[in-house]
Amino acid sequence: MHRDGHARRRAGAGSGVNSASAPPDGSCDVRFGSSIAHCEPAFGWCVVPHSAASISTVSYVLAMARYPRVREQHVAVFGEAGSGKTVLVSSFYGPSQEKSFASDLFDLVADEIGQGTRLYKNYLGMRDHATAPAHTRFEGTTYYFSLKLKGAGKVKAKKRPFDVLRLAWHDYPGEWFEESPSSEEEAHRRIDTFRSLLRSDVALLLVDGQKLLDYKDREEQYLKSVLTNFRQGLLALKEDLLNDGGRLDEFPRIWIIALSKADLLPEWDVHAFRDLVVWKADEPIDLLRKTLREFVVAPDALSLGEDFMVLSSAKFELSSAGPKPVEIDVTKRLGVDLILPVASLLPLERRVQWQEKFMIPMKVLESLADGADTLAVAMMGGRNPLVRKFVARLPNVGPVQGRAALPLLIEAVKLAGSQLRQINEDARENKDYLTATLTQFKLDLERGEVDGLLIRSK
Repeated sequence: MHRDGHARRRAGAGSGVNSASAPPDGSCDVRFGSSIAHCEPAFGWCVVPHSAASISTVSYVLAMARYPRVREQHVAVFGEAGSGKTVLVSSFYGPSQEKSFASDLFDLVADEIGQGTRLYKNYLGMRDHATAPAHTRFEGTTYYFSLKLKGAGKVKAKKRPFDVLRLAWHDYPGEWFEESPSSEEEAHRRIDTFRSLLRSDVALLLVDGQKLLDYKDREEQYLKSVLTNFRQGLLALKEDLLNDGGRLDEFPRIWIIALSKADLLPEWDVHAFRDLVVWKADEPIDLLRKTLREFVVAPDALSLGEDFMVLSSAKFELSSAGPKPVEIDVTKRLGVDLILPVASLLPLERRVQWQEKFMIPMKVLESLADGADTLAVAMMGGRNPLVRKFVARLPNVGPVQGRAALPLLIEAVKLAGSQLRQINEDARENKDYLTATLTQFKLDLERGEVDGLLIRSK
């Protein structure tokens, strides 16, 4: 018996393990006779229900971790046709394939070779031929990117809670919020595509910088149109998404209003953009917020109109004779490098804020920044006293007593300034690539705010 009164058993011969299945994040459900145990290989233990244990309590079984261990995060990108979604994802991926953009901490790869080739071709077209990517009408695409951490040998790599951070980037067709379905098949496709992005914690709602120029001094007309079309599109999907009448636990809960094509408005920073949107479109935003809240359990855990970004995939020099670019400078990007940090860390920050302010069901919290305790341990580094204390109590946390992790999550979210920089420097020196990457993401978010590219809800 362990000192906490619980039994521990090694999974394997003689343990009664019949089968196991593991999703991409590395957690797994292991069958013990007629019962199922939930396992977290990153922590190394399985929680076995009373009926499956040979004693009248809960058993903790050593889990066999699978390699590479993957943590998956989803982001959904919405915007009208022509708002720059395809250019944005091409600009996100393309530079990572150039030697000059190589990271000393990780490699970014496209999980599907064909997708990666098309995105890099789009990028080369912009870089070398001043050719913007073709519009992808009515195509709902999910791109999978893996951020593969560099390692210093298998021994050190096994000590980190995960090896790969996967980003699922959901690109939802803008036409589907502007036009009615042309057939029953297309209507079903819209519903299925939206269902596929429900795991996203973060959604980017793009506001087209070109349209703001076109509607100069009457921007409220454009903003009302784009926000109302999006709201009406959601209402059209509502009955099918909530087909049993119940609200959703998993749903994008952090809605960031993002200015695309920001290079066309060089005098604007994120504060100028936020001020314009709030002044010109407060009522449409409020209506959209109310509609979004109707989809979710615990509607207090949802934000819209609190977070803003400015994004530019490249600097486009347009021809005076028409909209075709004569030059595209792909080195002049704004905000694109913040997408990975935003998708990875903003859900953790918002989970802590909401958990402190509201009574949010644990099921909802666990769907937001899933595995947040693992992420916090990795971000703070193993030498932190609070981390060591937390790790020593691993069998008492996780699915059974998730609220016990709150002090650790708060401490991770509070990391800032000189303390954050010191952890990052130490991690780099010790070749702790995971901690170095996550703390660099947090430093990038701080820099994004200083540079006027990002506003985060406080």
